[in-house]
Amino acid sequence: MRRPAGRLLLLFIMLAGLIWLLLPHYAAREAARMNAVYPVSLPTLPADAVALHQRLLVADLHADPLLWNRNWSGSGSGHIDLPRLQQGNVALQVLGLVTASPAGQNYSHNRDRLDRITLLAIAQHWPHATWTNRLQRAHFQIDQLDELISDGSPLLKITTRRDLRSLQSLRLAGNRQIGVLLGLEGSHPLNGQPSQLDGLYERGLRMLGLSHFFDNDFAGSAHGEQQPGLSRQGYDLVRRAQALGMVIDLAHISASAFDDVLAISIAPLVVSHTGLAAVCPGARNLSDEQLRAVAKTGGVVGIALFSQATCSKDLSGFIRTIQHGIATAGIHHIALGSDFDGAVSTPIDAGQWAWITLELLALDLSEEQVGMIMGGNVIRVLEHTLPE
Repeated sequence: MRRPAGRLLLLFIMLAGLIWLLLPHYAAREAARMNAVYPVSLPTLPADAVALHQRLLVADLHADPLLWNRNWSGSGSGHIDLPRLQQGNVALQVLGLVTASPAGQNYSHNRDRLDRITLLAIAQHWPHATWTNRLQRAHFQIDQLDELISDGSPLLKITTRRDLRSLQSLRLAGNRQIGVLLGLEGSHPLNGQPSQLDGLYERGLRMLGLSHFFDNDFAGSAHGEQQPGLSRQGYDLVRRAQALGMVIDLAHISASAFDDVLAISIAPLVVSHTGLAAVCPGARNLSDEQLRAVAKTGGVVGIALFSQATCSKDLSGFIRTIQHGIATAGIHHIALGSDFDGAVSTPIDAGQWAWITLELLALDLSEEQVGMIMGGNVIRVLEHTLPE
């Protein structure tokens, strides 16, 4: 009787081992599926648009490649890797630290439960500590970036104004170095304690998103159950972050919390990746009033590329959104906020930003104005906000 039981146990162990080995392959396949590029037809780029694009300092306010076990040397999967960042002439890329995503995630009503990032962490063989600890997930993603930088990649972590000036000097001299700035997508990993921010700041975090798809101890989400304003800890967190020289990101935040941050902010505010409700209605997207309010702080709004932000699967919706943003808030307050690799499909990837330059030129914008939208406005806000 013992032999069949032993064989069954051995078979179970072998099967479990096989599943464990296959999980990263399954996760990689799902990552490619969720971060696809729509099959849109792009026109031939004229030489003058290419030449202008190569002179620009291109900056993108939000992308999530650190969430995936990405082959940065160039796998062709998803939206971002080093060859495509260089092909797209990206000078500065904000990288989000994603630590939680609720099961059944939607744009109207989410609870903090059945976290999908737990499953992703297990499937991608992340360290055991990340399976249950969201703060450890943020630290692990920073570890991955630091390892990539130490391996001699062209990436340069931007944490101060001095770093930003050095990056600009390198780019103007023809160097292909790419600045990366870390942002936290939602403050839930801080467990209701503003002091927890300090450890992430020391590791280079410089943009703080207050909420993601559910309400947390600091702020309500536009997609949460109650959608409250800032809590007492939330007020403390905003003040602490701005005193450190961090940018506050209002993406995903509830309307009440949005207003609460506006009332106490002492620095330009950012909405890193969004649409505009006047072009594409929905809880995900900013009202004209909110857009103008961010502009009054001297801040910028990053326009996202996915269809829920633009109501379009091609570039036309993205360009219409930029046009409306310019007309409503002014040319100085609109920027790029792709949401590349954010489990969304987009009409271009990071190697194809030159087509946006071409589309902006078609709006009869000057080269200077195109440069503002493609990155100049983001650089201005960081120069004002980052610590010296």
